[in-house]
Parts: sequence; structure tokens; C-alpha cells
Amino acid sequence: MHIRKNIKSISLLAVAAGVLLFNSCAKKGDAFINRKVSFNTDWSFHLNDSIVDKDTIGSTTKWRKLDVPHDWSIEGNFDEKSPAGYGGGALNGGLGWYKKTFKVAAEDSTKVTSITFDGVYKDSEVWVNGHFLGKRPNGYIGFQYEISPYLNYGDKNNEIIVKVDNSKQPNSRWYSGSGIFRNVWIETTDKLHVAQWGTYVTTPKVTAQKASVEFETTIQNQNTAAKKATVTTTIFKEDTKVTSVTQDITIGANANQTLKQSAEVENPVLWSVEKPELYTAVTEISLDDKIVDQYKTNFGIRDFKFDLNKGFILNGKQVKIKGVCLHHDLGPLGAAINTRAIERQLEIMKEMGVNGIRTSHNPPAPELLDLCDKMGFIVMDEAFDMWKQTKTKYDYGNDWDKWHKKDLIDQLLRDRNHPSIFVWSIGNEIPEQWNETGVVIAKELAAITRQYDKTRPLTAAMNPPVNMNIDEVTLQFEKNNVSINPLAGSGVLDLIGYNYAHQTYEHHLKNFPNTPFIATETTSGLQTRGYYDAVSDTIKKWPVRWDLKFTEGNPGNTVSAYDQVQTPWGSTHEATWKVIKKHDFLSGMYIWTGFDYIGEPTPYEWPSISSYFGIADLAGFPKDVYYMYQSEWTDKTVLHIFPHWNWKAGQTVDVWAYYNKADEVELFVNGKSVGKRSKKGDDLHVMWRIPFEAGTLKAISRKDGKVVLEKEIKTAGKPSQLKLTADRSTIKADKNDLSFITVDILDGKGTLVPNANNEINFSLKGNGKIVGVCSGDPVSHEPYKGTKHTALAGKCLVIVQSGNAAERLELTAKANGLKQATIVITTE
Repeated sequence: MHIRKNIKSISLLAVAAGVLLFNSCAKKGDAFINRKVSFNTDWSFHLNDSIVDKDTIGSTTKWRKLDVPHDWSIEGNFDEKSPAGYGGGALNGGLGWYKKTFKVAAEDSTKVTSITFDGVYKDSEVWVNGHFLGKRPNGYIGFQYEISPYLNYGDKNNEIIVKVDNSKQPNSRWYSGSGIFRNVWIETTDKLHVAQWGTYVTTPKVTAQKASVEFETTIQNQNTAAKKATVTTTIFKEDTKVTSVTQDITIGANANQTLKQSAEVENPVLWSVEKPELYTAVTEISLDDKIVDQYKTNFGIRDFKFDLNKGFILNGKQVKIKGVCLHHDLGPLGAAINTRAIERQLEIMKEMGVNGIRTSHNPPAPELLDLCDKMGFIVMDEAFDMWKQTKTKYDYGNDWDKWHKKDLIDQLLRDRNHPSIFVWSIGNEIPEQWNETGVVIAKELAAITRQYDKTRPLTAAMNPPVNMNIDEVTLQFEKNNVSINPLAGSGVLDLIGYNYAHQTYEHHLKNFPNTPFIATETTSGLQTRGYYDAVSDTIKKWPVRWDLKFTEGNPGNTVSAYDQVQTPWGSTHEATWKVIKKHDFLSGMYIWTGFDYIGEPTPYEWPSISSYFGIADLAGFPKDVYYMYQSEWTDKTVLHIFPHWNWKAGQTVDVWAYYNKADEVELFVNGKSVGKRSKKGDDLHVMWRIPFEAGTLKAISRKDGKVVLEKEIKTAGKPSQLKLTADRSTIKADKNDLSFITVDILDGKGTLVPNANNEINFSLKGNGKIVGVCSGDPVSHEPYKGTKHTALAGKCLVIVQSGNAAERLELTAKANGLKQATIVITTE
């Protein structure tokens, strides 16, 4: 295909998809020079039909208007024959094109204009006005192209074309999404400016009285003459100036120069998970007393280390990392990032007691890290799911030789100022970990990482670091029959990263006497929200073995929501946490996973299309085990009893209770006590096995004989009505903000009907739109991008996005035979 010819013809014939006029003005005083503006609106999109289009575009190509971030795969239908497979969510990829027409102010002709993509999945190619800018295979890392030489200024139009090729499948072990699925920015600067990701802020010495802050700033001079300039870096705490440092420089023509500065902060306010305090460094470049560039860097002041015997120490305090792994998809929104959707996920995890996030298994959206900075999470920032050896036919391993160094450096430069990041992970379950090839690659990656950041330890998620028969761990240790993973034993890593193998954790100091511990990935428990097996105290390993097809299971591809089903490589939720909490030297864990995600529906295959691993389901509704962690990981007073109380008369039911801050829990059925239970030893729940009797199940927790909490579950009647509850009833009128609205199916008395699976239809009045529907059912093939959905266990979620006008949005939910419900969302 002759792409340049095609692109030029499009430039001449295409109708403008939208016009943006942007202007960058240097301002003095309190006004900040806004270097970058959003470039997300008014794109046009075309998804190729490979037979008709032959992977090209032309004057007859049909386009539709949209805004980015955009994921075209989530708009499709689930397909059993999808080349992505059920592991990829059974949603198709393909080849897509984006274009946009825009104008640039005439006065910006003397400036430097660049376009930044935070992430395009995958194999993106970009043209501006017919000029080819470059290609980027990795969909998860941001990249920037300067476009100044190719722009028309003033009243003339410019056109950008982006080709996105996700047609070669499978290329991911989970749902990837397709398209420009992260934010796009236009950045306009003076020819003398701070380079992209051009600051590096460190705090090498931190005490309660004083913190030293060091700055490395890369200045770029794109003038044809040398320049004498003044660089001032000022530290702010919110709007209050803390201190500043100024230095004069001379920088050569068309040259880069790295400037080192240092300052001290008296009585610093330290960043912690409880109080994530942030500072801002503002770097100003002045020529002849005129500010020509300003660059903001948020950072935090904190002191930390991983201690061999005491685990993770933050600001002198021992902190157990209670983390979860998160994939990048946002459930029914797909892979198109939305800041509020990420924030909601983090809020749900924070409420559970989570203080750590692992970005499995790729560089995350910048917005996730910004939120982790602000909300207080201990982040493990992961670079790769594979190195040179592929895991799927068309994955990143095919691009490794040419791109891994560039991609890793860009990730480090982009992310290294985030105070929430405490660990770099250079790989997840890498096949090369088992031979010397892996050691050689790890040494290269470690050298790159330490070149660009020496302040954080690095690890790799190994499965496992100690190679042994997990079922005979104790016997093998007694016989000293232990084989160390070559990568783990290489000395390259600062932390030994364990994926699973919780039976080996207690032997860590014997196996690795010089290297601290981190559980990079744990548990892999399986549950379907709201479904319960008859007997809860038997442990099931599904599948029997990772490499054997699963032929057992439950009707409808369900999994019991009691904490009783695990993968053969993992454990129940309680089992791993019991080990981690017991020993100080075990610094913490990252559970697989915080949320269900699209794809990888272990233990099942089709028709399941999303995972069962999450502590919360795909819609964000907590499963019961969420409250086990809440009872262990927070100061909240917890009493959670389950399952529901709708069964057949006389059926034997196991009732569990998660609780804390109490000595005992007493259970009542219709006012009659069926016994008291207390946790013994390292128990994390109590259980009663009782016959079902319709009515009220009530639990009372007590401490020293005094009531702590009471909880009731009532037998529900037939579905009668709908109830709508918004996470926020007022949102911003910015075309981005979201309200997540929970739909509950209730009986006539207002009790949730736990087995209701009614189809619910939605309609919206006002300047907004419905952007997602979901019930959390891993087997549902209903589109997430629709206006109707079938509930799971009496619940459903609908997501409403604001428009650009401040007004009332009125959402109505209807279901056959049920009283409808309406809720008002205000945009402002």
C-alpha cells in the first residue's frame, strides 16, 4: 500500500471532522503558561472491513465522529470464533483509522508544537499533512512527535491521520482493547524549554525536621543560536511558596543540557498512605527577564526501605503492603481510560483497606499514577509481560529487540517523579526466568532502570522464585532439596518477587538471606458474586492443573462465592493472607485481582468471557470476600453475613460471618438463636450449618458481652420494583465525568431479591449519554455499550456520562412487571 499517496488524497478531499484553534502565550506573574491542551475532541473514525477496504482508506471511506479516548473493540459483539480467543474477551480487534482537522494560530509559527499520545493499542502510525511521523508498536506507553515543520499556520487547515493495527491476534493473554484508548495532547512551547519528561526530583535525605530535594532538569534549546537563560525552580505546598533555587545557564544551539539544582524543605510534610501529601516544583526558564517556559512536577517527600527482617518501612514506620493487581480495562467502559472510572475503582479498593496497586502487566495510564499519588497507594510499576520469548503468537515479544530499551526508558522518564511508585517490576512470569538468557536480559533491564532511577528497588514477578513441588514443600526443605530460580538467584534483583507459592514464604530468609521479600502476585481465588455451593468447607482446585482442560464446574459456568475455590497455582484468599500477616519480614502482597476484568475466564472457557478472580466484580460490586479483607485491613467495625436468605424449605445452608472488634457472633433465625461462634487461632471467619427457614436471619457481634453490630438478611418475595442509587448525584458538565448508578431489584417490602435476573431497559433525558451497562456476570454476552442489560443476583450497573451543558439528566429504568424508577443527575 502506498500510504503517502492515500494520505495526501484524504487531506485534499476529506471534510473537516472538527476544528481546534489553540494558542500558547507566555505570561508573567501568577499566570501559568499552559504548555499542553487536550486534543481529544472531534475526531473521525473508520474501522476497516479487510475485504472491502484492503487495509487502506480513500475518498470514499465512511467516517463517524467521536471523541477519544476510544476503544472500538468494546463496541463489538462477543464472538466465539474471535481470533483474540476467550482469553482476550472474545472481542475482535481489527484495523482502525482516526483523523482530525485543526488549525494553529499564526503566532505559534515561531514555537515548537508537538503531539503526545498517552497510549494507542497497538502498532500505531501517525501522519500530519501527509508527513509520516513514526510508528509505535507498544500500546501501553506514551509517545510524542514534534509536528512544527509540517504545520500550516493561521487560517489554513491541518490534518492528522492515525492508523491503529490490532488485527494480528492473539497478541494478549487478556482483553487489550483497540484504538486511541488514552488521552491525546497538543503541546506548544518556546524553542527554549524543559524537555518532555524533563525533570527528575529526588529526596535523598529526609527527617522530620528537614528534607533535601534535588532536581535534574533537561533543558532543550531548538534555537539556531546559543542562549543565556535563568532557570528557577520553586517548590510549592498547595499555593504557598516553600523555597526556590535559581541558576544561570548558557546552552548551545540545537542542544540539550541537564541542570542540577538542590534545595531544602524545613519541617517537611511527609507523603504516606494515610496522608498522601504532595508538593509541586515549578521550573521557569527566563530570557531577558521574560518567562518563556514553565513546567510543573508534582512530587512527595518520603523515606522508605525494604528491610530483610522488618519488611517495608515508610517514614520510619513498618507498613504491611496490602495490595491488589489491576488490569487496565475499566469493565463495561473497556480500555478507554476515564479518570473518574479509575478513581471509583481506587475508592472501592481503599474502602476495603487496600494500600497498594500493581500495574499488571504494563505501564499504566498516567491518570492512574496521579490518582495513586493523591489517594495514597504503594505502586509497583510493571513494564513487561514478556521479553523476547512470546506468550501469544503476535505479542510484544516480536517487537522486543527493536523497542524494549526505548519503551523502558520512556516509562522510567515518564513515571519516576510519582511518590506513589515504590517498586519497578521489569517483568511478569517471564519464560526466560528459567535459564541464563533471562539473567542476561534482566541485567540489561536492571542497568537501564538504575541509570534513570536509583531511588527505588526493582523486582520481577517470578512463578515461583523457588522451584519445587508445592505439595511437598516442608519435606523438600527438610531434605534441602530446593532449586532456586536462575533469575531469583542471579543477584540482579533488589527484591525477590513471588507469584503465588505461598507455602514457600516462611522459608524466604533461608533461601534468600540477603534479599527482601515481596509477593508480587497472590491468591487467584475464584468467585461469582451471589452464587453459593451447598457445602462451603471443602476446598476446590479449578482447574485441576493449569495445562489441563477444565471439564467439571457448576451449571451456568458459576463459581461459589464462599472463599473455597482456587486455582491449582494459587490459594484461597484466607490462606495467603494468614501467612503474610504472620511474619514481619513478609513485606506485603498484591492479590490477583482487585476487580474482575474482561478476558481470561479461568477456570472456564467459552461462553465465559470475563474473569472470576476479582474481589469486586466487573461492575464494581463487592463479592463477599471483600468484607474479609475489610475486617482485617481497616479500622472500620465490620460484621458481614452471607449468603442470601432465599432457599428451599428445609435446605441446609452454610452461613458465614466476617467480623472484627468483637469476641463472638450470635446468629438468629426468626428470633431464635442457632448458636454463638468465635474465631479460634488464625481463623478469619465463623460458620453455622443450619436448615433454611423463611424469614429473618440476624447476626449480633459482641465484645465483652456488649453489642458491637447487628446485621439482618430477610427472605425476599417476588421482584416488584427497581431502585436507583448514584455514586454521585452531581457531576461536571465536561463531557468526561461519570455517574455510576446501581440498580437494585426489590420486592414489595424493599428487600433485595438475590436471585432476580430481570432484563432492565434504560433511557436518559438531557445533555448526556449512557456509556456502559453491566451486571458483573462473566457469562453475559449482552453488549456493554447498550441501553438494556440483565441483572445478576438482583443488581445491575448503568454508567451515565455528562455532556458539555449544565443541566438535569433524568435516567429511567424499566423492567417488565416491575415498578420503574427514575433518578436525577445534575451536571454543573
